[in-house]
Amino acid sequence: MITQDLNPIYLKLADKICDNILWSKYEVEGRIPSVRDFAADHEVNPNTVMRAFEWLQQKGIIYNKRGLGYYVSHNALDLIKTIRKEGFRKEILPNVFKQMEQLNISIEDIIKEYEIYKRK
Repeated sequence: MITQDLNPIYLKLADKICDNILWSKYEVEGRIPSVRDFAADHEVNPNTVMRAFEWLQQKGIIYNKRGLGYYVSHNALDLIKTIRKEGFRKEILPNVFKQMEQLNISIEDIIKEYEIYKRK
């Protein structure tokens, strides 16, 4: 399957931060790397990282303590899950359903595959 990831870089970076929060690499109420450190680690422009941080801050996932840096919000886990569930429903599922129809894959086939996946 040929796919293109059309998301801007700042959203990909925001997604990495969210992944790190979900996997407890960045703890709730804990500090995340600075804009400069994150930019250096990911070899991107600090302005791009700043856009990612601003997006995360607008969503309430992180917040800024003036002079100290950015921290993970107390409800970040719930916010991330809510945002990702909505994206899954609106963006991923319609494509999955389309592929299922095109390839004649039944919901039963999907359930079987899911059961195999859960056993791993």
